[in-house]
Amino acid sequence: MSDHALTSSTPANKPTIERPSIGLALGGGGARGLAHVVMLEAFDELGLRPKVIAGTSIGAVIGAAYASGMSAREIRAQMQEVLSARFELARDLFAARARTLPRVSRFFSPLNAVLSPEALLDLIYPARVARDFAQLDIPMKIVATDFYALDAHIFETGSLRQAVAASMALPAIFEPIVIDGKAYVDGGLVNPLPYDLVREGTDFTIAIDVSGVPVPAPDRAHPTATESLFAASFIFERTIIREKLKTEQPDILIQAGTSHFQLLDIWKVDDILAAAIPAKEELKIKLDRILGAETLPIEMTRPTALPTLRSETATAVVPVEKPRLLRRLKSFKRTRKPSV
Repeated sequence: MSDHALTSSTPANKPTIERPSIGLALGGGGARGLAHVVMLEAFDELGLRPKVIAGTSIGAVIGAAYASGMSAREIRAQMQEVLSARFELARDLFAARARTLPRVSRFFSPLNAVLSPEALLDLIYPARVARDFAQLDIPMKIVATDFYALDAHIFETGSLRQAVAASMALPAIFEPIVIDGKAYVDGGLVNPLPYDLVREGTDFTIAIDVSGVPVPAPDRAHPTATESLFAASFIFERTIIREKLKTEQPDILIQAGTSHFQLLDIWKVDDILAAAIPAKEELKIKLDRILGAETLPIEMTRPTALPTLRSETATAVVPVEKPRLLRRLKSFKRTRKPSV
């Protein structure tokens, strides 16, 4: 059994319950992905630990900190301190005035004066976050887009910081990251919710969706050019997720409840964290049903309505079937340790 699999501790000849292993996928979505911190709190509060984590963009940022050994509460405190203080500059950074401000000039790269994701990671991360995949407590798979090959690249070894920077390098905002002669940009362009990467070797897959929808402005009827650019990204990512769900589903899909925030609303960290609490409670209930009970709960064996991928304003839905989940739940039986 894997080191990360969980078992109950019981004397000899007493039933031992083997808990299934979890593959966790943290999706991309900019500032909305701060909700991942709240989702990880559910794992900590239940005393659970994923066997493997896959992350895209902000999912890679948060996932790498957690896989390095930081608790969700520690990540929350770090993000609140950094984003509510030093990152008050963000509104200026992403406005046209940013290049004229000496105090933020160090965040710009020489390449077309766009932001350097590695510089931002140095600011966000405390020293304890690993710099190499080999230093992680939990294995990770990080998604980036090979710019010229137009394909996904999965980082599992080497420099963790470079991989995270590549995964979050949204074009027009962050400079591409060059690794071994190849240019990489944001992983959300090819795999915004990478639950397919954590199926192998695990019993259950859990996907946290933090994708967004265009948010209308209260004072005007049409979007700005910048809003249109970001909205195109939202539509693209959600289309990828919807098409992916038609052929392959995670066992548990949680929508974080933060889709109404903008991609760059990082200074609204407290509001985003608060908005994710209901989704956290939903996740805890589902985790407890799967991993906390000694036997399959009766309600889990009955036909239930399928979960759906739904935006807070859209009406179209995509059903997420759960046959693998039910099969795996039913396969976990009580076993007895041999007499000695």
